[in-house]
Order: sequence, then C-alpha cells, then structure tokens
Amino acid sequence: MTRLDGLTAVVTGGNTGLGLGLAMGIGQAGARVVIWARDQAKSERAVAELTAAGIDAFSFACDVAEPDDVDRAMADTLSAVARVDCLVANAGIASAAPFLDTSLAEWGRVLRTNLDGTFLTTQAVARHMVAGGHPGSMIIVSSLASRYGGGRQAAYTTSKTGLIGLGRTLAVELARHRIRCNILLPGWTETAMNESLRQSEIFVEATTKRTPVRRWAQPAEFGEIAAFLADPRMIFHTGNEVLVDGGYSLF
Repeated sequence: MTRLDGLTAVVTGGNTGLGLGLAMGIGQAGARVVIWARDQAKSERAVAELTAAGIDAFSFACDVAEPDDVDRAMADTLSAVARVDCLVANAGIASAAPFLDTSLAEWGRVLRTNLDGTFLTTQAVARHMVAGGHPGSMIIVSSLASRYGGGRQAAYTTSKTGLIGLGRTLAVELARHRIRCNILLPGWTETAMNESLRQSEIFVEATTKRTPVRRWAQPAEFGEIAAFLADPRMIFHTGNEVLVDGGYSLF
C-alpha cells in the first residue's frame, strides 16, 4: 500500500467531485492535504469531511486563474506547513456551447481557469521545490476529451489537450530537479460538473455501453491512483498519461 506519511499535497479544486476524491485518496495514504479553491464554504465542508476521515487538512481561498491569488495561497500554505511535496492541478471548469456560437470571451474564460490556472499553480509549486532543493511530484488532471474531442466543448477540450503538452514539458524540464509530473485522464465520472450530461438517458446509455465495466466512475475510485502518482518512491515514473476510464479508450 502506498504511504505518504509526512508529506504535504496541495489539491486545486479539491473541495468537491473528482478533486475531493483525489484529496481523500492522498490523505488516506498519510499526507497532509491543502485545498485551494474559490468557494471557501465548500472548502470548509470538504476539510470537515477529510478531517472526519482522520486526515490533516485545511484550505485557502484561491482562484487559480488569478496570479495574485496563487501567490497568496502559496505564501499562506508555506507559512502553515513550510514545504509542499505534491501538487494535484485539478481545478477546472466546462462550458457547453456550439462551436459556431462560442464567443471569444467564453473561450478565454475556460482557458484561463483550465490552462492558465494550471500553468500558474504548477509554476508556483515548482519554483518552491526547486528553490528548496527537494524532490516533488505533480499530477495534472486532463480528460479523455483531450483524445476524442467533444461536441459543444471546444474550449474545454482544447484546454485539456493543452494540459498534456504542459505536463510533458514539465516532466522533461523538471526531471533534473527530481520533480516528476504525470497526467491523469479520467473516464466518465459522476460529478456536479457533468450533471447536465447525466440528465440525458441517451447520452448515459451510449457512454456506458462503450465502457467495458458498464458504468460511470465515482470520484472516490481515483483516490488510490492519486496516491500512487504522488508517491516519492516512484522516481522513474514521469511524463506518463495515466488512463483511468473503465476501458472506454479501448473502443
């Protein structure tokens, strides 16, 4: 079993859905968890849930698309824990709109959070790790949409595809500093973000039939893979795209 005792992990967007599932898995492996998210009320509820599970957890309000917010959250985190060993760059938003009707403003809104936000958070944590001279791990959460596209999801799909390029670059450039970076590609998962999709029985049936395990995932099912990717002993595992999709990508 993976053990992360004594380590600290920052999880962006870790106060609900997939992010909370990742935070729970890392915390149950022994790490301290720090949540960065915009909605502080949700973060407080998530911290309470993590604490009830025996996890040392706390949170700082942060809009990852805002450089000042990221700098402040990083400073507050280091003031509280002195060192960050892992970053899970999970914060993201989606916007469903036909490509022909997608405005530049909406395109930019999604990319600012999903792509720029991941750039800002990985850079802040990487600078801390390099300056401190200690190893670390990063997990960038992309999506199967980066491989297959998605109707009415031009901005989301583009942002998630860009994250793969960013993750690969970080794996190459930061390896000399003993910092690993892997990219997680989750399959169809029941979260609030895709609740509108789950209202369509036709869509759910189609995606479920294509998934060999014949169901969507629950956020908690990603906890152990998050702990594995955060494990500092996996020193030769970097730059990998990790699919956890119930076999969806095989068809």
